[in-house]
Amino acid sequence: MTGAAPDRLITHLRHVDLAVPDFGRQLAFYQDLWGLEPVASDTGLAFLAAVGSPEQYVVRLREATEKRVDLVSFGAASAEDVDALAERLGRAGVRLVTEPGKVDLPGGGYGFRFFDPDGRVIEVSADVAPREHRKVEAGESVPVRLSHCVINSPDPDALVSWYEQHLDFRLSDTLAIPHAGALMHFMRCNPQHHSFAIARGKHASLHHVSFEMRGLDEFMRGTGRLLRAGAQLMWGPGRHLAGDNTFSYFVDPSANVMEYTTEMELLDEDAWHPAVHDLTDPSVQDQWGTANSVEDMMAKSPADTADPVFVAPPV
Repeated sequence: MTGAAPDRLITHLRHVDLAVPDFGRQLAFYQDLWGLEPVASDTGLAFLAAVGSPEQYVVRLREATEKRVDLVSFGAASAEDVDALAERLGRAGVRLVTEPGKVDLPGGGYGFRFFDPDGRVIEVSADVAPREHRKVEAGESVPVRLSHCVINSPDPDALVSWYEQHLDFRLSDTLAIPHAGALMHFMRCNPQHHSFAIARGKHASLHHVSFEMRGLDEFMRGTGRLLRAGAQLMWGPGRHLAGDNTFSYFVDPSANVMEYTTEMELLDEDAWHPAVHDLTDPSVQDQWGTANSVEDMMAKSPADTADPVFVAPPV
């Protein structure tokens, strides 16, 4: 169910850019196992697209000695909207990494980068040339598009307020534990329940990146392919309550958490009211009851390494 979207300058999530120490293994994982398509490469750089998405790429890999999130990229409808957002952020004292201008990356476009309060780099761009893509057919267990990105923050409540005030994101739902407070806030920039989420963490880092599959059958086929290949399944398969989407979480060769999902809820934004869900309720974690517990997931989580803050990537 959808309704009229509020007036906002950011339209959707474009791509997530990762620096990885084991570039060759990481590239092979995303290309040969995860189901993304390489569209461009340079020395120590690879751009990977989702088969069914018009976005030029949904993941960028950069070879580096230490892993980090280089940036999270969002789309805008026009160059005028990019300029308007940059002006707004500048007036608010937000530290820009680059001024609005030509984007010299696959698809081109017009955009700029800035630091959020945690010191991670956010990019907003418009006029990026659409990529030739195709319909994902029944039975194809490859990502249709990028679904959402979740980041860890040492001050998630303040960061939620910042994204609402400066970038027009809206809060969809919150996961919390009684007597411990909020653990994750789901945020939207369009009628999709969440394109972005902010989790409570010790420091700024990646929580996970999620990829939309064609449907339930393709979601399960993809989950099975990863299992047969020996990839580490952290949590799933199951179906969340918040967002009503399915989940299977895996660990990539650089210890980043990646998710297959499908059937994310679309909201009537005019009528939606955020809820706080109790994460200790098993049906909140997984409506189906097929997944292991969230405590098991946390026990198997890879080492959560802090991203460098207020340090822009070289590309």
